[in-house]
Amino acid sequence: MFSKARSRALARAAGASVAVVTAGTIAFAGAASASAKPFLARLHSIQRLASMVPGSGPAKGDQNPYGVAVIRQTTGDLVKGDVLVSDFNNSGNQQGTGSAIMEASPSGGAHVFAVVPKPPGSPAVGLTTALVELRSGFVVVGNLPAPGGSSSAARAGALTILDSTGTVVSTITGNDINGPWDMTAVDNGTSATLFVTNVLNGTVAAKGHVVHRGTVVRIDLTIPAGGIPQVTSNRVIATGFGERTDPNALVVGPTGVGLSANGTLYVADSSASRIAAVPNAMTRTSVLRGGGVTVTRGGAVNDPLGLAIAPDGGIITANGGDGNVVETTPGGRQAAVKTLVRGGAGDLFGLAITPGRSGVYFVNDAGSGRAANSLELLR
Repeated sequence: MFSKARSRALARAAGASVAVVTAGTIAFAGAASASAKPFLARLHSIQRLASMVPGSGPAKGDQNPYGVAVIRQTTGDLVKGDVLVSDFNNSGNQQGTGSAIMEASPSGGAHVFAVVPKPPGSPAVGLTTALVELRSGFVVVGNLPAPGGSSSAARAGALTILDSTGTVVSTITGNDINGPWDMTAVDNGTSATLFVTNVLNGTVAAKGHVVHRGTVVRIDLTIPAGGIPQVTSNRVIATGFGERTDPNALVVGPTGVGLSANGTLYVADSSASRIAAVPNAMTRTSVLRGGGVTVTRGGAVNDPLGLAIAPDGGIITANGGDGNVVETTPGGRQAAVKTLVRGGAGDLFGLAITPGRSGVYFVNDAGSGRAANSLELLR
């Protein structure tokens, strides 16, 4: 499992129609009035949908689910409304060694969508929270391999592109990809823009000390009819986020990302327990340094990991430090807090808003046996 010891320590210390895809979910964020009830405050029940641990096959026993992405149209083996989830650990619970992408039904039950092989030239595969599904039927997932589960062995990794049958068709490496940790996308059908957080810029060499070199990279793709997505440009648009290796968490650094309707990209800055903003993310030509503009810090925000934009424009973040989710307004007010896992330090990761915009999918590593490593729904 992910870093319960580290997360508990943090908890003590903290006291047109362009589809904006946040972890694979359409999130048309509207402006909320000051008097409107926060989105999280309207949700009251939690339903467990399925285990995210493969029961058979080459990835049998993979665990520690990270990324969450909602499928928006049926193509190949992808079923509209189903939810994709990436596993970060293997059956031996070694971090940075998971290879399974699960596909879960909202009505319950799950199966393996894909087992991602080692990319060419890579010593291993370790799927991260970076997971999106594009309307063209392609799935993009981040890979940060750590052979043997050791942070000292962590490698730059890649973005792996799979088709709708779960077959790897392309790999994006280099070009500022260095430890892809989370991702969101703007999907235009025949093109897409990816926003990817990276956590390995000088991190391994620092041997556990914080370095402020975490980045957000914008990658433009063209998707020809019947063809494979191709990179047309990439650019670092923000840098200066704190990042470090950690014996329990593998890496701590900028994680969740979500794009608002006005073009501001929000980033969950795990290292500093804050939410940062990168204005004009789609059109920015200069690098925003210093880890972006702080929206909120501390308070109920405690080691934020997953991030999604709510229908009311609120910024929903999942705490790694205590098992809560927090809704923050774009102006920085922490408007609502909801407990998903009591005493759940180290149990929450990726988030996705449901297609009907009436709930939040999340992964939960709490519990044991069949009750652990599950996809759940807050509604």
